[in-house]
Amino acid sequence: MKLTPTAVDGVTIVDVEAFSDDRGLFARTFCQEEFAAAGLEVAVAQCSVAYNRRAGTIRGLHWAGEPVRETKLVRCTRGALLDVIVDSRPGSATYLEHVAVELTADNHRALFIAPGLAHGYQTLVDDTEATYQMNVPFTPGHDRGLRFDDPRLGIAWPLPVSVISEKDRGWPLLPAGAPGDELIQLGQT
Repeated sequence: MKLTPTAVDGVTIVDVEAFSDDRGLFARTFCQEEFAAAGLEVAVAQCSVAYNRRAGTIRGLHWAGEPVRETKLVRCTRGALLDVIVDSRPGSATYLEHVAVELTADNHRALFIAPGLAHGYQTLVDDTEATYQMNVPFTPGHDRGLRFDDPRLGIAWPLPVSVISEKDRGWPLLPAGAPGDELIQLGQT
C-alpha cells in the first residue's frame, strides 16, 4: 500500500499495490501496522455499504460531532465517485478547505478520514457502491453536516445533482462572520 497525505490534515489517500496474474489481481487494502506507522489510527467497529442507483447522486457532507471521534476508511467497490472532504474543525489551519479525490472500482483507491472532517461524495456513473469502515458505531444525535452547495466551500461538483436527501439539502448555509465561529453558531461543535 501507498499512503499519501493530502493538503487537508487528516485526509490520506490509500493506493493499493496490486499483484496481477492470469486470475486477475490481489492487493492488501488495509494493514493496521502500516496505518499505525503513518500515524493513522483505525480500529474497525462498524462497516457499511451505500448503493447509489443514479449518476449525480450526492451523499453528505457529514461528520460525527463531539464526543464521538469517528474515523472512516472509504472505498468505491462498484462504479465511480468523486469523494470530497471538508475541514470542519474550527481552529484548524485548513478550516473550511476541501480536497476532492476520485475513487473508482478500477483504481481500488480509498480515503482515510480523521475525526471532525466532513465527508461526502457524488456518484459519477449509475450503480455506484461505496463501503465504509468506521472506528465507532453510528451514534444517533451526533450527526453533523455542511451544505453541499455552500458558496463559502466552493466545491465544484462535476455533475448536476440528480438525487440528494432532504436532510443533506437542508443543512444551513454557513453564515458570514469570523472564521471559526460558523460551526459554533450552528450548534455543530
